[in-house]
Amino acid sequence: MALFWLIVFAALIVYIAKGIIIVQEQEKVIIQRFGRYFKTLEAGPNFIFPLLDAPRGILKKVSFKQLDGRTYFTTKLVDRIDLRETVYDFPRQNVITKDNVSITINALLYFQIIEAKKAVYAVENLPEAIEKLTQTTLRNLVGQMDLQETLISRDKINVELRAILDEATNKWGVKVNRVELQDIFPPADIQASMDKLMKADREKKATITEAEGLKEAAIRKAEGEKEAAIRSAEGAKQAEILRAEGVAQARVIEADAEKEAIQRIINALADKGEPDKYLIAMKYLETMTAITSGENNKVVYMPYEATGILSSVDGIKQMFDKK
Repeated sequence: MALFWLIVFAALIVYIAKGIIIVQEQEKVIIQRFGRYFKTLEAGPNFIFPLLDAPRGILKKVSFKQLDGRTYFTTKLVDRIDLRETVYDFPRQNVITKDNVSITINALLYFQIIEAKKAVYAVENLPEAIEKLTQTTLRNLVGQMDLQETLISRDKINVELRAILDEATNKWGVKVNRVELQDIFPPADIQASMDKLMKADREKKATITEAEGLKEAAIRKAEGEKEAAIRSAEGAKQAEILRAEGVAQARVIEADAEKEAIQRIINALADKGEPDKYLIAMKYLETMTAITSGENNKVVYMPYEATGILSSVDGIKQMFDKK
């Protein structure tokens, strides 16, 4: 009898242990009772009746590496629904552009489950449904663009793809946060042509840049020479002005000195004779000296008017003799 109760007690302990479910933060568990939705377990300790209730599993995409070093993806059934953001790295797929060029694209999809109940009951295989929807939508978008537009419109494709996927997956309780196109691989021959075109374009830009640099250098050199010429002319002009001012000041000083000398002579001779005749005679003699001082002057002559000057000189002599 004691053994019976011991077995019952042990079975009860096992039953209670099986009924206790501890849910982690950012996780939820869908519980079914007799095959129908019963409740959703939140984070923390929860209790269910194992014979009546059972968790409803959901398929999850997982990755693993083989011995060859390559990464493979598969799906497995789990009873915990992860509410955190999940990233799907889709394998490369061939897409045909509007101008009939076959390119290879692989994409990253970031999404998270918002409503656990919809994610379990609204779609049979959530990872595969999201992957196939992404691939078909991507084909449709790229098929509306030519190759050049596809290569330069990654941001546009990302935005449009995210909007379409977010709207389509809303009924599955999923929110698509963003989509990123990792790589776009055009065919090898087109890639080679594009490389040549890019090289030619770079060389063209380099030539233009070099020509613009030479042009700018020539302009700056000409402007420098022009500025130097202007400054040199201004300097010469200023020097000429200063020289002329110096000559003028020298003449003024010389004239003032001569004026002072004449005034003193006039004052000295005012009461002894005629100073004007004296001054005329002195100037006449200075002029005659300047005329006859040249090396090529061979003939010395006396002008007709010299007799008047000599009489003035004689008068000066008499005036000093009187003194």
